[in-house]
Amino acid sequence: MPNGTGTHPRWDPREHRCLRALTTDGQVVGLNLVELFAQVEDLKDVDGSTPGEKTALVEFLLALCYASGTYPSSPQEWQRWVAEAHPLRWVASWLADQDGEDWDLFHPSRPLGQNALLAEFLDQYGTGPAQLVIERAGDYNQFADHHHLDHEDPLPAAEAFRAMLTQHVFGLSGRARISGKATLGATITNLATGRLGSRIRVLVLGRTLGDSLRLNLAPTTDEPRVLNLTWTQGPIARRGFQQKPPPRPVHGFADLHSYLGRSVLMRPVPGLDGDEAAVDRVLVGAGELLALDPELHLQDAVMSVTRTGERKPLWPSPTRDLWREAHALYAAVVKEDDSGDLYSRLAKLPKARESDGHPFDLLAVGLLSNKTTPIGWVTSVFPFAPERATALSQASRRGSDVAEYVARCLDRAAYAAWEVVYPNPKPSDKKDQIARFDARGEQWKATEDPFHTLLLDVAEGEMLTDCMPEYVSELIGSARHFLSRRLDALPKNRQGLRARIAATRRFEAELAASRAPDDLADLKEEAGA
Repeated sequence: MPNGTGTHPRWDPREHRCLRALTTDGQVVGLNLVELFAQVEDLKDVDGSTPGEKTALVEFLLALCYASGTYPSSPQEWQRWVAEAHPLRWVASWLADQDGEDWDLFHPSRPLGQNALLAEFLDQYGTGPAQLVIERAGDYNQFADHHHLDHEDPLPAAEAFRAMLTQHVFGLSGRARISGKATLGATITNLATGRLGSRIRVLVLGRTLGDSLRLNLAPTTDEPRVLNLTWTQGPIARRGFQQKPPPRPVHGFADLHSYLGRSVLMRPVPGLDGDEAAVDRVLVGAGELLALDPELHLQDAVMSVTRTGERKPLWPSPTRDLWREAHALYAAVVKEDDSGDLYSRLAKLPKARESDGHPFDLLAVGLLSNKTTPIGWVTSVFPFAPERATALSQASRRGSDVAEYVARCLDRAAYAAWEVVYPNPKPSDKKDQIARFDARGEQWKATEDPFHTLLLDVAEGEMLTDCMPEYVSELIGSARHFLSRRLDALPKNRQGLRARIAATRRFEAELAASRAPDDLADLKEEAGA
């Protein structure tokens, strides 16, 4: 050990506070895993420092439910669990009865969630603990916040535990900062994209954490209850690192939600400022590769089609905000099939007993990246009520159509101004010149709140036909405002006045065109009159 004592701190997430949770009365509390499941019906949600950390925690909690045998066996039983709030307290008892040696984050031979085979290389090749945190580690070779790679500022054990869970599911592809030839093999350096690293993960959030877990537990009759506690022990044969292996099969949902997407090893030190333990060095290398069955293991995935015609799960986009994909998510709920996926189960839920608002939210989370470098988390929350599924699908589609069309009108207005101001442009300058008058960026930012308000009103029982006029009016009002502000940059001369008139007329004409969405009908009628 770095302190020369030859002993290591012991840290067990069943006994030590490993996460924060929000209670139903608005308090934020620190809990260990046993406490969390004992109080699961009194908690509103788990709290993560990022949307990805929160998602990774829910993944691990789901794994614990399956490993303890706490899961429904059929869609019908799942409905009863959701409707009757089937208790999850058994998970707390199961956790308390587990062998403590299996749950020690710093166990010398089987550290929780880690690969002890890296132990002999940790001192030589390890880096500072920031390497473990996706948002700080950059591309694993240069820290995004410019911390030196060897900076040993200790990371509290609880934070390191949560960062490790996040790495396992969201880690990006790239090259590990570790020598393959000198350690376990050449492919230890080849980091694959984590199970959720390239797609949008959708979680259903209920009124309590217990509700949320029940809603996200996929029913199954084939669950071996294999929990991935450490790399070197357990029933699963782990991969080697001399060459890239084929993906291994998934052995049930406990295995799926707890798989070790990275080979990680952390060096512990005594904690500071009241922390029980901390981490001062880490090694991160390649982890497991899973052969996923799309129908079984991607039940929450919202399928989308790329420009090349490929059908794949919805992915984070740097150019298109996640809320603009709401129509795809709601369409997944109202599709008429018996696939047994998350959305078909949600669609069959009975009307909620409570009359005070929508019972569920759909939380969508993804990690936006530029190849191997994380850029940030994208997330959005969409309201859901089973009996309002069709209305919500229509609202998201109509709301999206109007938003897209208004943005297109702004684009054409910008072009009209450009034609007047730059009658003889250089082709290479065209894009930047038009951008001077293009208000779409401001408009998209201003559209998000009205769009969510539209969905929320419909989920709460309002009629879509009553909500759309106000939504349309707000979007057109903001578009006119942002266009006017862009046109304020025009010169105060005859040419500038001509450009302003041309852009404004083009915008209004496009709004009233026959190809405009039906929700702009009033503008069409005014133009016709």
